[in-house]
Amino acid sequence: MSHEGIRIVSNQEVQADAREQERLPPDAVTPLKVRVKQSEGTGMEVDWRDGHKSSWSFRWLRDACPCATCHEEREKSDRAPGDPKAKAQTLLAMYEAPPRPVEVTPVGKYAVKFKWNDGHEAGIYSWDYLRRVCQCAECHPPRS
Repeated sequence: MSHEGIRIVSNQEVQADAREQERLPPDAVTPLKVRVKQSEGTGMEVDWRDGHKSSWSFRWLRDACPCATCHEEREKSDRAPGDPKAKAQTLLAMYEAPPRPVEVTPVGKYAVKFKWNDGHEAGIYSWDYLRRVCQCAECHPPRS
């Protein structure tokens, strides 16, 4: 009998999955104001209708790309959205330009899409996804 594909999950993972399945109130996923600081190269900020404010660096957003390819790669390497890929250990590290969007496009009323300077453009960042991955201290308390 094969046990391939069986995965033991912790209680924390079960609770995290349950939170992901919870439906957020419409005001929590409706942006009032969106600022993409493309010319500054710093990141994106969203003021939500429920009064909450979120912000992400472009590095974090690129490492949290929600497309299927990036999602699968993160799962294989057991990384959370926003966690950077492990760098290859080399004697001389090659310069890598910091991630910046070359183009930012709204997708209907539900998302935003980035075309990154590394050529990647498959991820659609829904407002729901962005609110769920908010990096503020209230949503993402520091681990003790």
